[in-house]
Amino acid sequence: MKKKSGARWTMLLPLLPVLLGLALLVSDARMTRALRNYQFDQFQRWHPRDYQPLPVRVVDIDEESLARLGQWPWPRTRMAQLVDTLGKAGVASIGFDVMFPEEDRTSPRVAVDLWSLQGQKRADVLALPDHDAVFARSLERNDAVLGFAGLDSPRISGKKKTSHAAVSPPNLPEQKSRFAYVGGGDPAKQLEWVRSFDSAVSSLPAFERAAKGNGALSFVPDVDGVVRRVPLVFRVAGTPVGTLVSESLRVAQGQKNVILRGASHDNGLEEVRIGALTIPVTAQGEMWAHYSRPVAERYVPAWKVLAGTVPADQLEGHMVLVGSSAQGLMDLRFSPLGGVMPGVEAHAQVLEQVVSGHFLQRPGWARGLEGVLMLLCGLLSGVLAMRTRALIAAGTALILVLAIMAGMWWAFVAQNYLLDAANPVLIVVLSYLLCSLWHHFSSEREQRWIKDAFSRYVSPNRVDYLVENPDGMALGGKRQTCSFIFTDLAGFTSLMERIDPAQAVSLLNAYLDEMIAIAFRHEGTLDRIVGDAVAIMFSAPVPQDDHRARALACALEMDAFANTYSNRIQKEGIAFGKTRIGVHAGEVIVGNFGGSNMFDYRALGDPVNTAARLESVNKHLGTRMCVSEDILSDVPDAVVRPVGRLVLKGKSKALGVFEPVTEDAMPRAPLDDYRKAFEAMAHGAPDGAALFAKLAQDWPEDPLVQLHHQRLQSGAEGDLIVMSEK
Repeated sequence: MKKKSGARWTMLLPLLPVLLGLALLVSDARMTRALRNYQFDQFQRWHPRDYQPLPVRVVDIDEESLARLGQWPWPRTRMAQLVDTLGKAGVASIGFDVMFPEEDRTSPRVAVDLWSLQGQKRADVLALPDHDAVFARSLERNDAVLGFAGLDSPRISGKKKTSHAAVSPPNLPEQKSRFAYVGGGDPAKQLEWVRSFDSAVSSLPAFERAAKGNGALSFVPDVDGVVRRVPLVFRVAGTPVGTLVSESLRVAQGQKNVILRGASHDNGLEEVRIGALTIPVTAQGEMWAHYSRPVAERYVPAWKVLAGTVPADQLEGHMVLVGSSAQGLMDLRFSPLGGVMPGVEAHAQVLEQVVSGHFLQRPGWARGLEGVLMLLCGLLSGVLAMRTRALIAAGTALILVLAIMAGMWWAFVAQNYLLDAANPVLIVVLSYLLCSLWHHFSSEREQRWIKDAFSRYVSPNRVDYLVENPDGMALGGKRQTCSFIFTDLAGFTSLMERIDPAQAVSLLNAYLDEMIAIAFRHEGTLDRIVGDAVAIMFSAPVPQDDHRARALACALEMDAFANTYSNRIQKEGIAFGKTRIGVHAGEVIVGNFGGSNMFDYRALGDPVNTAARLESVNKHLGTRMCVSEDILSDVPDAVVRPVGRLVLKGKSKALGVFEPVTEDAMPRAPLDDYRKAFEAMAHGAPDGAALFAKLAQDWPEDPLVQLHHQRLQSGAEGDLIVMSEK
C-alpha cells in the first residue's frame, strides 16, 4: 500500500489569504477601512495628544450662556457686541462655527411687519439701527471668519437630478483667499481628489463682504460617523475654497494666499501652506486629527466674554472659534476617543495641532509597507502552519502579530505615523488558521493512512489503542487475565515439498487472510504469525469483560472456515490439511518487551503455553479443537463434550479439556450417549467400558470414542489422561 503524496497546489494555499489581503488593500475596501480606523481610534484612546495651553480658544455658546442671555439665535447686535469685545481683547482671528444665512428676526425692518406697526410707530422703529448692518460693520472692523455649508444637489436612484426645471445656478461662497498650486502633476487632476460640493449655503452677502475670511464648516466623517480628519480645502462647483480651519489660520497671519502642493503622479494633495505654516494633508486635502482629552481650559463661556470677566491673557493673540456645546443646538460629532463632542472642538483641536507643529501622518509609503507585511508575514505564517509542529507555527504567528502591532504602535507614539496593523494582522491570522486547518485535515488523512497501513502489521484494536493512548508505547507490562487461541495447519510443511511453492504461498495467504480477519471481527489482538500458525489473544490491550466468550466464538468461526477451506482445496486434488485449535484463558503479563531499538507487544505466562499445548494435543486426540475448562467457566451454555482431565506436556496438574460439538460432517456419537458413557468412566462405574465399547462399535470414526475405548481396553481407569513427553 503506497501513501499518496499531497498535491503540489496545496503549497499555494498560504497565497490565498495573502492575495485576498492585497486585493482589499489595493481596492481600499470598506471592511479594510473600518478595521484600520478602529485601530487608529484605539491608538488615540491609549495615547491621546497631551493638551498644552496654546493660543486657541472656543467661545462657547453653552447651556448657561443660553440660560443667561436667551435662546438661540441671538440678536445680531449681541453678536456684534461679542465680535467687538473679542476684537478689543486683541484676538488674532474670530472664526464662526455658526452660519447667518437669514435676516435677523429681531431687526427693526423685520419687527415692523411682524408687529404690524403703522404710522409714526413704524417710522420710529425703522429709524433704529438695522441689526444686520450693525453686525456687518462689526465684522468689517475685526478679523472675522464666517462659515458656510457645502450642499449637494438632490439625487434620484443614485444619480443627480437632471430636470432642467429643477436646476438653478449654484450658490458660490464669496472667496476671500487666493489659491495657488505648486508641485508636479496636473493641478486639475490633483484637485479631483478633493471633496466637491455642487453648491453652498452661505451667510448673507453683506456679512460675507464684510468678513476677512469665509470657510466651509462641513466635515466628511467616515461611515461610522467618527470625525478622524478635518479638511483644509474643499471644492464648490469645481472651485477650491477654504475651510474654517484654513481661513482662521490665514486671517490670523494676515495672509491672502493658500498654497496647495500636489503629490507626484497626480495622486492628490500633499501639503497645504498658509503663511509660515506647512501642513501635511491627505490626498483629499484633509488633516488627521490627534485628539486630546476634553479640557475646560479650551473653552470660554460666551456670557463671560460679553460680561467682560475673561482675563486678557486668555484671549489676546488667540485664534478664537465661536461655537456651541449646547445639546439643543445639535452640533455634536462622534470622537475617536469615544462618545460625542461639539463640532467646534474638532476645528479647535486641529488648530492646536497646527500651532504646535504636531501632525499625524499616513505617509505615501504606508500602503506599500503594509502590503509587504501582508505578503511576507502571511506567507511565513501559512507555510509554517503547513510544514511545522503546531506549537512552533502558533508561536511564530503570535510573535508576528505582536511584532506588527508593536511596530505600528511605536510608529504612532514615536513618529506620529498612522500605519495599519489591523489588516496585516488579520491576514497573518487568517493564513495561519486556513493553513492550520488544512494541516489538521492532512494530518488526519495521513493518520488514517498510517493506521490503515499499520493495521496490516498490527491488530487494528492495538493501533486504535496506541492512537488514543500514546503512553502505551512504553516498555513494560502489567498483569491481566486474557484468553488465547493457537491454531496450526496440519501437514503444510510436507505439502509445500509436493506442490509449486508459489501455489503453496498463495493458498496459505488466502487461508491466513481470512483467519486473521475472523480474529479482527471478534476484536482479537494478533499476537503472532509463525509460518502457518496463528496466535490470537483477547482482553489486551483493551480489557474485555467477555473475552472468554469472544475467544470461543472466534475459535468456532475459525474452525468452520478452516474446515470448509480445506475441503474445497482437497476437492481440487491438493492435500490441504486440517486446522488444529487450542483455546485457554488465564492471568498473564502483557506489555511491550524488548529494548530501546525494537520491542514487541505480547503476553507472557503459563496460560500462553497451555493454549499452545492444547492446540498440539489435538494431533494425539484426533480432534480439531480443544477448549479448556477456564474458557467454559464464562460460557456455560456452550455445546461441548468432555475430553478428559489432561496432564499436558511439562505440567503436573490436570486440566479439564472439552471439544466443541460443531455442525459439520465429522462423525460423532450422539452427545447424550457420549456424555453418559464419559460420566460412567469418570466415576469408575463398571459399565463405563461397556458403554464405550458399544459406542466404538456404532461410531468407529469418532476419534474420542475410539480413544477412550482403547484406554479402557488397555486397563486405564477414569478420565485422567497423561500426555507423553515424546
